[in-house]
Amino acid sequence: MAGIYLHIPFCKKRCIYCDFYSSTRSDLRTRYVEALCSELEQRIGYLKGEPVKTLYLGGGTPSQLTTEQLTRLFDSLQHLVKLNELEEVTLEANPDDLTDRFVEGLTTLPINRLSMGIQSFDDKMLHLLNRRHTAQQAREAVARCRAAGFTNLSIDLMYGLPGQTVEAWHHDLQQAITLGVEHISAYHLIVEEGTPLHRLCQTNQLHEADEELSVSLFEELTSTLQQAGYVHYEISNFCLPGYHSRHNSAYWHGIPYLGCGASAHSYNGVSREWNAPSIDRYIAGIEEGKRDYEQEQLDRNTRYNEMVMTALRTREGVSIEQLKQQFGATYSAYCLRMARPHLEQGLMALSEGRLHLTHQGIFVSDDLLSDLMMI
Repeated sequence: MAGIYLHIPFCKKRCIYCDFYSSTRSDLRTRYVEALCSELEQRIGYLKGEPVKTLYLGGGTPSQLTTEQLTRLFDSLQHLVKLNELEEVTLEANPDDLTDRFVEGLTTLPINRLSMGIQSFDDKMLHLLNRRHTAQQAREAVARCRAAGFTNLSIDLMYGLPGQTVEAWHHDLQQAITLGVEHISAYHLIVEEGTPLHRLCQTNQLHEADEELSVSLFEELTSTLQQAGYVHYEISNFCLPGYHSRHNSAYWHGIPYLGCGASAHSYNGVSREWNAPSIDRYIAGIEEGKRDYEQEQLDRNTRYNEMVMTALRTREGVSIEQLKQQFGATYSAYCLRMARPHLEQGLMALSEGRLHLTHQGIFVSDDLLSDLMMI
């Protein structure tokens, strides 16, 4: 099986924390969509005939495309993949884009999952982050999608925000629970260099959450959602039973995927390639038949590292036997040897042949994972 990712890089305005490739040049949307259709046709062979089971439209803000532009994409896709066999088709959306008319248009497309970037239910925090919706608009968007028949909704929330308290974070989580969304992705804020947020922190206008507060926020996250019936199936992801993100889970389990669009990445098990992070270069390359991209061949160490790093993010963890079969006994033994101190400290556990992070280990996962890497 395989997946397809389509990068839609358009945003109305930039959030202060975002370092993903995006652009506010909405005048290029039509040409960009045509380039996407062309790239799909040119590169569908990358998947070597593997049946496509998931499709994900991410960004940027895919809901900045019109219904007509989305329809054009699916019209192109129907000639390349069996749309009726797709298990999951996700569209990322901003709450204020989900108007009655737009949502109605989405019901005519094969989209069966919506992922909303809500981030917070605190209007002051949303304003600080330069988000363009309010908490009320977010709640109304969820209700509107429900009324239109969407039964698989995911929302993004952020914690560790400047000035955020445990009480405020608890309120955000309770709002999400009350809405009854099937999936919640919760990310700790990372201050990325070069973003407006980074400049504000550098000049002491804003301050990052300290480690003690971050731990408290994470504890509040896991306990509150688990008590509400959500499964903590990946470090940053929670779902009601049966509603895990199939597309993202494929990333964590090394399943091949084709990524189309500016800055989009593709992976086929032995190499990785990525398109130029520029709308102009991307469109020009596709239109001229000379796609602008880079490629990396993955050696055995790199493939081992990626497998361990992604699998340990999940609840299931990594299979020691699978490591042995795929890379050899030297690698599986190395993994166990490097994990031993963390097993003794209770930060990792080994059960039924699978190595996984414990609750205590999740918050320091970056340090633990780096110890298991093969240099």
